[in-house]
Amino acid sequence: MSILSPFRADEAEDPDGPARRGAPRRTGSGFARFAAFVEAEIGVRLSEAKRTMVDGRLRRRMSQLGISDLDSYFRHLFEDGALDEERTAIFDAVTTNKTDFFRESAHFDHLMDVAAPAAIARRSGTGQPVKVWSAAASTGPEAWSIAMCLASLADRDGAFNWAILATDINTEVLAIARRAIYPESMLGPLRPEDRQRWLMQGHGDHRGSWRIVPELRRRVRFGQLNLMDLDFSIDTDIDVVFLRNVLIYFSAEDQTRLIDHISCHLAVGGTLYLGHSESMVAHRADLRQVGPATFVKAE
Repeated sequence: MSILSPFRADEAEDPDGPARRGAPRRTGSGFARFAAFVEAEIGVRLSEAKRTMVDGRLRRRMSQLGISDLDSYFRHLFEDGALDEERTAIFDAVTTNKTDFFRESAHFDHLMDVAAPAAIARRSGTGQPVKVWSAAASTGPEAWSIAMCLASLADRDGAFNWAILATDINTEVLAIARRAIYPESMLGPLRPEDRQRWLMQGHGDHRGSWRIVPELRRRVRFGQLNLMDLDFSIDTDIDVVFLRNVLIYFSAEDQTRLIDHISCHLAVGGTLYLGHSESMVAHRADLRQVGPATFVKAE
């Protein structure tokens, strides 16, 4: 079943994690084998300089297992046969999840002024929703920012049907995204009117926290997805894709492969947003740049 059918990410969640992409190489140090496994599975490259970061992020998991150091954890993975059961913990630990509401705000201006109106026109009379995919959703602010834009556009110009799919490989950040509760410190980029319209203020034990309103939460589906699998069941007529600030962690070969695959899931006339340092990756003939890190799929 398609994840977007219509645009339901929760149906695609796999409790066993992403599909296996092959065993890691059996030569080299424990860290080299670990890094090779991570890159083969999810595309994230880990140089030896990242060893300290990996150690810090896996420290809690090692403590849970009664393992005292990173090399012992690698032996647990590769010699004791624990790699499969540790996959989710590993992927959660090595993925970086910096995100903000309305990060790179020009993309959201373009969404409201150009991309979404074009999608509404394409969907007119079809009975299909405008489909937006946040492909590296992290803790959710990108998806909720998109939702605020689309809901505000409906308030301004008239109601239309829309839905958002938000995916990430990291199960911990997806849990935060689904909960949709954020501290005051994260809300700085929001305009006062957006905060008042789209968030509910916590009280009592929840003072200092805010939650996205149910009106928006009903429109967004979250699901775990490994972008490196390249066999995910996603609709091939998505109107808008946000694929921002994730390609920088991939090799040039994997970047090209992923852009090629994402383009196959984008509707003709649909819009692709990349991170501002990633524009040079989108060099397909059918992707026409129309703004900073903003591309439209041509016929």
